[in-house]
Amino acid sequence: MNEQIPDPDRRLLLQLLGTLPFWPLNAGAQTASGPIRKPIPSSGEMLPVIGIGTSRVFDVSGSGAELQGLLEVLAALQAFDDAMIDTSPMYGNAERVIGELLPGLPQPTRFFLATKVWTRGRRGGIAQMNESFRLLGTDVIDLMQIHNLLDWRTHIETLREWKAAGRIRYIGITHYHEGAHEDLVRVMQRLPDLDFLQVNYSPLEPEAGRRLLPLAQERGVAVIANRPFARGAWFDLTRGHPLPGWAREAGIGSWAQFALKWIVSHPAVTCAIPGTAKVRHMLDNMQAARGALLDEATRHRMQRLVRNL
Repeated sequence: MNEQIPDPDRRLLLQLLGTLPFWPLNAGAQTASGPIRKPIPSSGEMLPVIGIGTSRVFDVSGSGAELQGLLEVLAALQAFDDAMIDTSPMYGNAERVIGELLPGLPQPTRFFLATKVWTRGRRGGIAQMNESFRLLGTDVIDLMQIHNLLDWRTHIETLREWKAAGRIRYIGITHYHEGAHEDLVRVMQRLPDLDFLQVNYSPLEPEAGRRLLPLAQERGVAVIANRPFARGAWFDLTRGHPLPGWAREAGIGSWAQFALKWIVSHPAVTCAIPGTAKVRHMLDNMQAARGALLDEATRHRMQRLVRNL
């Protein structure tokens, strides 16, 4: 979870979200031109570099305050049109919760909906994906990904058929662990029509930068960075350390923004998908999409700092 940031009044927040383009936590990072966006290489479509992941945090079965908090998280993300919401059947109730919450947002907004197929066999995959359409309440899913490469040879044929039919707009593959990076490389080399790669990439898990990210650039594949905070290990490492002045001068206002800005400034990364159930954390994460991307010299300086923490 993110470091503590003053929690805004929730009712006021929702009122302001309907009238302002953004709720700034750090005015120095605000720009008039909107969030940083990057192109999907296969189409040129632009995406905000910060979206949201729903693993764990959207797997809820309750109601009331719990769902209200998640609704407010999505309402905050409405400030970024076309922001990615990434989910999966693997994430328990997450698809259902998203499908129930989106119609209750204070204003209509287009999100970039990404989910996954995570089962074996063509028939099982088709059934699972059809259920994702039903749960998400949509006729078109922007991105369908083969989760953790499970039975990818079977599912890729269905995804190609559905993309040609307009049911899905992009196809992708995912994994979350360094041990699978070589498998991802081999699959990328065999799939010339792949649109997206989702992989773990962060200051604490930078391994994808060695081979996977350069390969994605070479082959024109968009990259989604998952686990940007290494499942909370980032905040365990940085807790109690002051943010350096040079980072603040670069428009970085928190350790969460530090990690996210480092990630999305890699030229191969299209967006990062931090997960949170707290609106103040969502707002903080979104600040990493403000200002400018960092140059390589600054990213190297950040890496040196991380190694010395």
